Amino acid sequence: MFGVGLAEMAMIAFVAIIVFGPDRLPVLAKQAGIMVRKARAMANSARDEIREELGPDYADLELRDLDPRNIVRRHIIEAMEDEDARVATEPVLAEGQRPPYDVDAT
Repeated sequence: MFGVGLAEMAMIAFVAIIVFGPDRLPVLAKQAGIMVRKARAMANSARDEIREELGPDYADLELRDLDPRNIVRRHIIEAMEDEDARVATEPVLAEGQRPPYDVDAT
């Protein structure tokens, strides 16, 4: 969870108890939970609105699909798969045959 291990969580809880005190900590935890629920509801609402505006073709759209890193990664993987398929279907040169040479490429 966010790259935070058990030791780090224990340290955060210890510091929170010292800073806020054991009396205010449950109230702050409740407020944090409410904020997380509201943020999740807003994200779901935005996702549903985007899906509705884009139409039925994008019914399975997720917000993480809009992350630029995922978009680039997906396109690179697709290009690599296309290249593998293309290379597999290309004819192999016969013995003694020279590969094509592009003067403009070098």
